[in-house]
Amino acid sequence: MSNRLPTLAVVGATGAVGTVMLDILTQRENVWGEIRLVASPRSAGKVLRVRGEDVVVQALAPEVFDGVDVAMFDVPDEVSKEWAPIAAARGAVAVDNSGAFRMDPDVPLVVPEVNADQVRNRPRGIISNPNCTTLSMIVAIGALHRAYGVTDLVVSSYQAASGAGQEGIDTLRDQMAKAGADRSLGDTAGDVRAAVGELGPFPAPLAYNVVPWAGSLKDGGWSSEELKVRNESRKILGLPDLRVSATCVRVPVITTHSLVVHASFAEEVPADAARELLGSAEGVRVQDDPANGEFPTPADVVGTDPTWVGRIRQSLDDPKSLDLFLCGDNLRKGAALNTAQIAEVVAGEFTRA
Repeated sequence: MSNRLPTLAVVGATGAVGTVMLDILTQRENVWGEIRLVASPRSAGKVLRVRGEDVVVQALAPEVFDGVDVAMFDVPDEVSKEWAPIAAARGAVAVDNSGAFRMDPDVPLVVPEVNADQVRNRPRGIISNPNCTTLSMIVAIGALHRAYGVTDLVVSSYQAASGAGQEGIDTLRDQMAKAGADRSLGDTAGDVRAAVGELGPFPAPLAYNVVPWAGSLKDGGWSSEELKVRNESRKILGLPDLRVSATCVRVPVITTHSLVVHASFAEEVPADAARELLGSAEGVRVQDDPANGEFPTPADVVGTDPTWVGRIRQSLDDPKSLDLFLCGDNLRKGAALNTAQIAEVVAGEFTRA
């Protein structure tokens, strides 16, 4: 095992998550030697800045992975599905941020604060990053699970427009501008819909509204986002029979997902004990003083790395259950940061003497 600094490739470096990734790589302790930036051929030749250096973007091709130790993929599912195995075949460990491999039994689904040990369990040479909604809660739930043993989760998510990509952000900003110009809107059914026009990636207006839908339709009326919360939580926590019920709602927030979680455990969980445990948990910040109006909100925590937790209450009807409100930036911990953290765990394999 050498102690050289490993080589990293960032695939999708010019996209929304890739842009955040370059900021994160610049801000975090440097564990990398060479960093290669890779994107589609139309972006090749662009110059991006990372760690204070200008780096020319290379076109995605098999040979860009030669000599690469870790390749991070911030690209759509179909691109990852094709190219992550190519990177692995060329000797790189692929850390994938898409949904392409999350439920593959031969690909670990990793949140370093919860199950970092699974990083080495990668028979395909690929490690998967969870969905941003799952990530916005699982660090806190994982900490509680280690102490009390989680048995059930009832989750309502309040998901930001950026979860639908740049189109989601642009649609919300455009709709807010149109709706804000008419102070009479919101009094009559359909008036907001008529005023905003284009719905973009959402099935109903997002301005002045909440939309009880995120993802695509699956069996039984469930959405793909709701099933991801269930299936990914089970895999990350190593609880294949965990009971999970999720309802995903899109809200007029640019970035940062929020969730209300009703979590049940194998033993009684006093609110003060949960507050103390979460206050010392890695990757979690507690902000919980409702008497003084203090609890996390997306507008106050966007751009930060932790999962923020407030409104911690023991259930009135079940002392083994807690109710929590959580916020997490869906472009940072929900995407780029967790991918970077996984890659750093892998980097340790190359740098450890």
